[in-house]
Amino acid sequence: MASTSSSTAPSHPVVFTTQTPYALPSQKFMIPLDWKRYQLSQLINKALDLTKPIPFDFLVHGEILRTSLWEWRAEKGVGEEDTLEIEYFESVMPPQRVSELPHEDWVSSVSCRIPQHFVTASYDGHLRLFDYSKNPVFDISVHQAPITSVCVVPSADTESRILASSSHDLTACLTRISLGSEGPSPSTVASLHLHTSPLSSISTDASGSHLLTSSWDGLIGVWDTSIPDDHQVPLDRGDDRKKRRKGAPANVKRKAPIAVLKSHTARVSKALFAAGEHAKGKAYSCGFDSTVRTWDVESGVCINTINVPERPMLDLAETPDGNILLGASTDRTVSIFDLRVSSLSSSTGIMMHPATPSCIATSESGKQQVVTGGYDGVARLWDLRSTKGAVTSFQSVGRDEGACSGLGGGCGGHWRRGRDGGVENRWGILGLMKKIQLYGIGSSRQVRHQQNENATKCEIRQVRVFKA
Repeated sequence: MASTSSSTAPSHPVVFTTQTPYALPSQKFMIPLDWKRYQLSQLINKALDLTKPIPFDFLVHGEILRTSLWEWRAEKGVGEEDTLEIEYFESVMPPQRVSELPHEDWVSSVSCRIPQHFVTASYDGHLRLFDYSKNPVFDISVHQAPITSVCVVPSADTESRILASSSHDLTACLTRISLGSEGPSPSTVASLHLHTSPLSSISTDASGSHLLTSSWDGLIGVWDTSIPDDHQVPLDRGDDRKKRRKGAPANVKRKAPIAVLKSHTARVSKALFAAGEHAKGKAYSCGFDSTVRTWDVESGVCINTINVPERPMLDLAETPDGNILLGASTDRTVSIFDLRVSSLSSSTGIMMHPATPSCIATSESGKQQVVTGGYDGVARLWDLRSTKGAVTSFQSVGRDEGACSGLGGGCGGHWRRGRDGGVENRWGILGLMKKIQLYGIGSSRQVRHQQNENATKCEIRQVRVFKA
């Protein structure tokens, strides 16, 4: 048993565990009870003899340690002889603003799924592509009303990509972009027609073969991503729609859905395909009817409904392993739904916010980290193993500027794992309004190099990208 300090405070037996590459040999430590996170982090660094110090946070019985061990033990009533198992993980530091990229109108959605590029969608109906050097690559007018969401359809073709966007003009559009040596050449190739109210989101499955649209009309559309040779929907389907789309070129083919999912009794905020092979053919949705629904997409049947009374849902996200579903609602909470629970009928946990959370993003690396954005302009990083409070938070928007309008889904982006200069990074994106701001964020060993590890994020009238 290792003794750790000359402190006069009583000691408590502790065993450290971690899921990081920085594992300690298996042994029991006697830790002074007056130690807090800082001293524990110093101990880990000293024991590992790390060349560059790495700050760590600590989980004790599923809660992040924010007090001394003495205070924690007194609060939990843990006995003096009970060995504590403490898990440590790398701390995440708040981001630093690097620069800004102005937009003509509010930025509603961002995606960075095109290598070395990111796409923004705006309330002026335009899609814009930027490279990581902040250079504009193209700017194309796609919709005649605000765009609410954009996603990149997965494809094995490295020379061409399809962008799917949803809008208040009652349609979604497919825009093909070529990234060949001759330079980018975007063109809208299809418009998707079903909904009679503004669309709130569009999402793609992992294979890139199908899309889901959600709308204020309570419907969810299921679409394939093929481009038809002929129009599938007559041009004269309603005078209002005809007026909205009268300027659409003849080569933009009008597509019809392959299925319509009907069960929601109010506005649908988000629909997404389930992750993982075990959930193939399933989808999830949430809406203003305070429900989260599970669908069998092939049959078009709602196979499960989770009622969360008086919690109109604004956004929905799923962890990459398909185990956890997260729903942001107007009661200032993010509800946690553990999909491994049989006959799930209610939330299995909540993350409290001081203001309404508007958006959620999960890490594609499969870690336990989640980022939420709220109407107080604050982005918060959470660890799903300890949801009593956020791991860290940062003011992404000035309080007089507005709110985070998106981190994922209809008004935002996602986290992506990648490499820059040989350093493995996580990228996250928030949606706000009218300009793009570049950030750097990371664990402390990366903070020293933040000038070279840029990221992007969106804000009300801004898009801010950040790296974690």
